[in-house]
Amino acid sequence: MLLTLAWGSLFFPGLFVLSTWWLRRARPEWTDHDCVMISTRVVSSAQAVLATGSGIVIIRACRNVVSDRHWLAREYVWFLIPYMVYDTYAMYLCEWYRTREQDRRHTLTIFRNFLSKNRLMITHHVVILLVLVPVTQRLRGELGDFFVGCIFTAELSTPFVSLGRVLIQLKQQHTLLYKVNGILTLTTFLSCRILLFPFMYWSYGHHQRLSLFQVPFRIPLYCNLANAFLIAPQIYWFSLLCKKAARLFDTPPAGKDG
Repeated sequence: MLLTLAWGSLFFPGLFVLSTWWLRRARPEWTDHDCVMISTRVVSSAQAVLATGSGIVIIRACRNVVSDRHWLAREYVWFLIPYMVYDTYAMYLCEWYRTREQDRRHTLTIFRNFLSKNRLMITHHVVILLVLVPVTQRLRGELGDFFVGCIFTAELSTPFVSLGRVLIQLKQQHTLLYKVNGILTLTTFLSCRILLFPFMYWSYGHHQRLSLFQVPFRIPLYCNLANAFLIAPQIYWFSLLCKKAARLFDTPPAGKDG
């Protein structure tokens, strides 16, 4: 546990510092905010690839979705804890550079704006650290590694979300790459962050010889409540992505001649 925490504490901030340093040397015309923001997205994408890969390994290893074990189901959570702490600070750092470049506000004002603009994401990180970590590492006992692996694969959409943010930062919204990435973002987000939950219910039902619709009535209430709590922000974020996609592909009517 302690060794894994130490590796995570070195890996994520280290990758951020290395990426920022390289971007400043490779793209001297970019602002500090550009370099910091893009580096943040690089680290987020790296974490997403590691989490998704770990999730796939766990899912494939657990034939029995209830009782089969895989060491990554616990070990990767310890690796994830430093990332959540780092990512919260990295989001603040992005806001600090963005605001300082624009109007040089006081640090306290920047911090208040950061909390206001990112309250949902900050809440998401805090809940993971204070609720989901204890659940996955202690309260669930020796059961459910398969479902922990499923939750890890929800990160599959993150590299596409990150690429979209980078392209916006670089003012590349008009490119074909941006539109293709938008389609991939919607597809992966829908499949891995929303349809993932019916898949987990179906997997449990298949194991217990239950139909999908019987499962919610055969599992503890707190499992249903936890899943509802997890899927709610995903549905909200997906609705925002759909609105953005609608604006992207909405072609304005041609003007009249004369």
